[in-house]
Amino acid sequence: MSRLPLTRTAIAAVLLLTAALLLWLLPRPAAPDGSAACTGRRIASWSADTGHTAAFARYGDDNSRVDDWTGGDGTHSVRLPDGRSLWLFSDTFLDRVQPPPNPQGQPYRWRTADRGGIPYLRHNSAVVTSRSGRPERTLTGGTAADPGPLFPDPPGGGWRWPVHASVEPRTPGAREKVVRVLLWNRAPGTGPWIFGVPRATEVATLSLPGLRLEGITETVGRTSVADPGRRVLYGTATVTDGPWTYVFGGDDPPSSPASSAYLARVPVGRLADRAHWRFWDGARWQRRAGRTAPVLRAGGRRGVGSAFSVVRDGRTWVLFTMDTGGGGTAGMRTITGYWSCSPRGPWHGPAGRLTPPRPADTDPQYVAAYNPQAHPEFTASGRLLLSYDVNRLGPGPADPHVNGNVALYRPRFLRVRLAPVTR
Repeated sequence: MSRLPLTRTAIAAVLLLTAALLLWLLPRPAAPDGSAACTGRRIASWSADTGHTAAFARYGDDNSRVDDWTGGDGTHSVRLPDGRSLWLFSDTFLDRVQPPPNPQGQPYRWRTADRGGIPYLRHNSAVVTSRSGRPERTLTGGTAADPGPLFPDPPGGGWRWPVHASVEPRTPGAREKVVRVLLWNRAPGTGPWIFGVPRATEVATLSLPGLRLEGITETVGRTSVADPGRRVLYGTATVTDGPWTYVFGGDDPPSSPASSAYLARVPVGRLADRAHWRFWDGARWQRRAGRTAPVLRAGGRRGVGSAFSVVRDGRTWVLFTMDTGGGGTAGMRTITGYWSCSPRGPWHGPAGRLTPPRPADTDPQYVAAYNPQAHPEFTASGRLLLSYDVNRLGPGPADPHVNGNVALYRPRFLRVRLAPVTR
């Protein structure tokens, strides 16, 4: 065998190794946004944020108007261009709050009604807060005498639950801004679908600064997937990165407490335009929603709750969810997190856990915490504002309990500090 080819191969190998060593020794370029490189993140510590919790409690207890918000869940927020904030709620109680004791003689504020003795429950509402964070008014539909949901129930039955919202140009490049609100359209159901059968993802447009509902557009419909358990409702979280708005969603399998997370993306300014939605299928972006693949698949210790939240921490993407894989009651008690260097994954975790405080109740074992939502516009001193909802789960109907103790159906808030993942 000739030695010449071997010699050339050896020289080439030495040159490649030398080049690799030089590249490793050279200073690494800074990230485009000036932040540190992507590193693993975990929940390191937390504290109760009594300011936001108390602000909504005071507003809910105020009886100056009887068509106002007195409690709700599904807490999402968006900062408006003029410094106000819009807080979106799913199921919402209206009417009056009475001082303790309640009719059962317990030391709780309780909810009553001026209209037939039944408190008003509507499927959605919004609360506008001032620049200082003080709740100022409730947005509903209908009239003051008969308030309805801000986003009206769909024809033929069912309801709409608002999830994440974004302020974006009315059209790409336009100076005029609007608020786009993602909605989950659900149909009535029974058994595993007691909280509604997933039907469609929609986008509502609110004018600025008046917050008038201009219209609702379907973006991902039921025809994309026949099986309701495999339908993905999008909008539990959105993150804008460069020219794209990334929209996270989850499926709703009736036989599992954990959901899988999915991803779509839309050009900024096109959230309400279904023709511009693209869905990640595990390898590429494509038009067909029915071919999407999970970016975080449920199984074992992993999975997300039906509602979760995603934020950026430097170049790292962080996801907050209930610990659906924690076993026992952890899925309704404990919050955990995942991290990734890309919205497409891979997502690492769960990393870090916290068990948030729950309001007092005669049977605290039945009080659930759920739906952690990040509010990055309120980050202070490096601590992220995180809300969660509380409710009463069994035994028996929940309404007598949540109306007998208004603290059981109002958002509560934490300050969360993230830290690098330690191995």
